[in-house]
Amino acid sequence: MIEKVMQIQLPSGLEARPVAVLVQVASRHDCTVYIEAEGKKVNAKSIMGMMSLGLDSGEKVTVIADGTDEQQAVEDIEAYLLKGKVS
Repeated sequence: MIEKVMQIQLPSGLEARPVAVLVQVASRHDCTVYIEAEGKKVNAKSIMGMMSLGLDSGEKVTVIADGTDEQQAVEDIEAYLLKGKVS
């Protein structure tokens, strides 16, 4: 299991479209992926769960991944949250 704290750098934060992209990034991986913020932990592969967080640019989140491709999942999510890049 990997846990990593990162700060959201997307200019619009995690509103509808960025959340949809993040869910797609997380869903490409076999491992479980959770995003934790302000004491709330949600499945990063759930669009409704992610929307419930209502995260803005500059906020910090903890990404938690557990499974065979956990390292790649964390790296891909970090690349998206920090730079808006999807590989």
